Amino acid sequence: MSMSLSQELSWRGFVNQTTYDDVTILDDEPVAFYWGVDPSADSMHIGQLAMAMMIRHFIAHGHKATLLVGGATGMVGDPDGKDEERELKTIEEIEHNKAGIAEQYKRLFNDQSFAIVDNYDWFQDMNYLTFLRDVGKHVPVSSMLGREFIQTRLGEGGKGISYAEFSYSLIQGYDFLHLFREKNITLQIAGADQWGNSVTGIQLIRRIENAEAHVWTAPLIINKVTGKKFGKSEEGAIWLDPKKTSVYQFYQFWLNVDDEGVIDYVKIYTLLNHEDIERLIDKQKADPAARDAQKTLAYEVTKLVHGEQAAESARRVTGVLFGGQAFANLSADDLELLATEIPAAHLGSTLVDTLTDSSIVASKGEARRLILGGAISVNGEKVLDDMTLSTPSLIKKGKNSFLLVK
Repeated sequence: MSMSLSQELSWRGFVNQTTYDDVTILDDEPVAFYWGVDPSADSMHIGQLAMAMMIRHFIAHGHKATLLVGGATGMVGDPDGKDEERELKTIEEIEHNKAGIAEQYKRLFNDQSFAIVDNYDWFQDMNYLTFLRDVGKHVPVSSMLGREFIQTRLGEGGKGISYAEFSYSLIQGYDFLHLFREKNITLQIAGADQWGNSVTGIQLIRRIENAEAHVWTAPLIINKVTGKKFGKSEEGAIWLDPKKTSVYQFYQFWLNVDDEGVIDYVKIYTLLNHEDIERLIDKQKADPAARDAQKTLAYEVTKLVHGEQAAESARRVTGVLFGGQAFANLSADDLELLATEIPAAHLGSTLVDTLTDSSIVASKGEARRLILGGAISVNGEKVLDDMTLSTPSLIKKGKNSFLLVK
């Protein structure tokens, strides 16, 4: 079944606030739109990945995408949602982070048409008086003071706000005005927390250009079990950069999402079509314990972010650790991935020596007791006596304690 864009966005859960009176207008003529990410880090996280997935649907339905790297806005930092002032990034940090974000744009949208811009390019030569006359003159202070986070920061017990952060929405608003003038962009796509900043741009376009522009925001994704914002693990944010969140950890995060929300996450974070997802819903209902939806989600998202080879590797490693699959099936790349996630030891002369030398057990006596008790397996096979190991080998103690012998 082929869906229009408005139907697709609704079915997948991408509808939040918008200035469109009738969203079916998006099903007609192509619209030029933009979405921006500030370089507060050198990687996007999975909250921003949800936005990227929504934008893929806009592009797939014929709309023209401009992806903005916020070199200028990143120099100030968005105060929305923050209860105190951000620490300013150095120019070098911002340059490094911008490059990371731009590379991720290229990976996530590599099979689609888009342009990348940096708002530092149009702000670097703008002087202060020009900004006050061309932008500040058109924005009422009352509308800026009315923002909820401003009220919080200025209210009793608030940490206050600097003039720089107070002015952030003017910078973002001017981005929209500039892109409207230069590229005929009439739509800004943003996360739910960016509504106020985006509306500033609409107001500038209306007051200065006497023209109409619009905003579409995606909802905040909530974990249905905890009621909290989705997208964090015990270790913190889940990043798209494998140096910040390894491919294996990334895969495991999706594999372990809750049953209540997993179908919502499949709709948001994968490109599976309506029919495939409906079949997955039926399988999940018939046998929730098989966790087909989680396995599909983990593979599809990892493939999109890290590539098919990395997704296959993460799936094989997971199968060996927890699914009873043969250790011999792992490739050299799989072993490299495995070595970054579990303790590794150099080969001892025997299994008992290796267990003891690696400190996975306290003594040779404990090692022998565990072996005799059937608590130790090597390469997926339980052992009941000491043995000579080959390399590489995977030792498993109990259910969740692993050691890779190299």
